[in-house]
Amino acid sequence: MIPAGAHSAANATPADTVMTTTVARTPQVSDFELSAELQQFRAFVQDYAREHLGDAARYDAEARFPRAPVEAAAKLGLLRTTVDKEYGGSAMGNLASCVMLEEINARCVSTGVTISVHNSLVNSLLGKWCSDEQKRRWFPKLVTGEWLGAYCLSEAFSGSDAAALRCEAKRDGDHYVGNGAKLWITTGSEADLFVVFARTGADRVKGISAFVVEKQWPGVGVGKKERKLGLRGSPTTEILLENVRTPADCLIAEEGQGFTIALDTLDGGRLGIASQSLGIARAAIDLIRDCIAAQKDAKGRPTASQPDQWTLADLASDLDAYRMLTWRAAILRDNGVRCSSEAAMAKSCASRLANRAARAAVSVLGLDGVSGATAAERLLRDARITEIYEGATDIQRLVIARGLTSQS
Repeated sequence: MIPAGAHSAANATPADTVMTTTVARTPQVSDFELSAELQQFRAFVQDYAREHLGDAARYDAEARFPRAPVEAAAKLGLLRTTVDKEYGGSAMGNLASCVMLEEINARCVSTGVTISVHNSLVNSLLGKWCSDEQKRRWFPKLVTGEWLGAYCLSEAFSGSDAAALRCEAKRDGDHYVGNGAKLWITTGSEADLFVVFARTGADRVKGISAFVVEKQWPGVGVGKKERKLGLRGSPTTEILLENVRTPADCLIAEEGQGFTIALDTLDGGRLGIASQSLGIARAAIDLIRDCIAAQKDAKGRPTASQPDQWTLADLASDLDAYRMLTWRAAILRDNGVRCSSEAAMAKSCASRLANRAARAAVSVLGLDGVSGATAAERLLRDARITEIYEGATDIQRLVIARGLTSQS
């Protein structure tokens, strides 16, 4: 007997046949579960976070670099996820990095941004754009954590408009002589290797080149340390270049390719900040959940207000949705597919969620939210930067819009 409403095989059209065979039996979407390997890696990172990231509030209060947690991360191989095995890396890729960074940032955002910049803005860039000889020169120190890396793009007159940078590198024989100042450099005072973008020609875009500059070279200096609202354990400084003689073999790729390298690398960097935002949002949501769960009457019945429960539901739903956005972009990047629009979507949505969730946590927790009795107040301060660095929210909107209109 054929169920009511079904077609018999004799009367089936080709489309009907496809619907009852191919479509019905073949999965139509990717599996949203992490692989067994990545689930094991996530558990490994969770163990690291529980053991080493319990002092986030102290690092924040003292504006002190979380050196011990970063060193522990290096020993566990967490500073090498985007480096090929040939050069000492684990080659786990961008998705693994996103999974790792969410877990770390849910505990300590200052540690998280340090590891994010090192992996996504330095190691990833060198791995994609440097020669084999250059990789063998620098990766041994970077993957072990002996050296930390910093990404030096922003300047006083070139924040969102990166092509307006003024730092110069003039060719002088077998060297480039660099002069200028880089601003808002994450890990600036702790890094030993800087990826520096400088002007080597007059053309606004094609006149920009990228170099590796080592901190020990004469003329390289660390300027003022910024006083910040959040991420206080992560030092943000000026990097000063005064007649720095950079060997020509420290040029990354070719002269004039710096702007292309910068934009390509920022796609990966935005995945790092999207993951940071997910970690902040998750921590805030956990605070709200625990607060609501604790509100019960003498008989154990929940007494939390419906609006607070609705807030929790909406935030948790958005967290799952934006995690999928982030993972999608990471998988595209791991597969060698350009993901500028997708990374911008992930970063824009996740960063706004982090701020919304942190504000909600402070509101729901009341006095415990604003007094420092819980992490809510710190999360609120840490969340703000996620909508600013690696491209402000409005810049992400431009990237997305331009990506969409270029397809039409």
